[in-house]
Amino acid sequence: MANTSSAKKATRVAARRAVINKDRTSRVRTSVRKVEEALSAGDKAAAEAALRAAEPELMRGAQKGILHKNAAARKVSRLAKRVKAIK
Repeated sequence: MANTSSAKKATRVAARRAVINKDRTSRVRTSVRKVEEALSAGDKAAAEAALRAAEPELMRGAQKGILHKNAAARKVSRLAKRVKAIK
């Protein structure tokens, strides 16, 4: 248990940030899942639209520390490659 007032405040701040980070992570994963679903359905138009929505979410997640910058770039690249491959 935290004893000092600064440690108590740090605990409160960490709890607030955890909620925000969980929400951001969820948004990133949901956006990627929407692209995956469109890819598995074979719907190129929906996949392209979902990718356009997912790319800023991924990059924002990288900027905010949810993902590493290179991991986000890699995910965008691989998704774009798969969307492009749809006939």
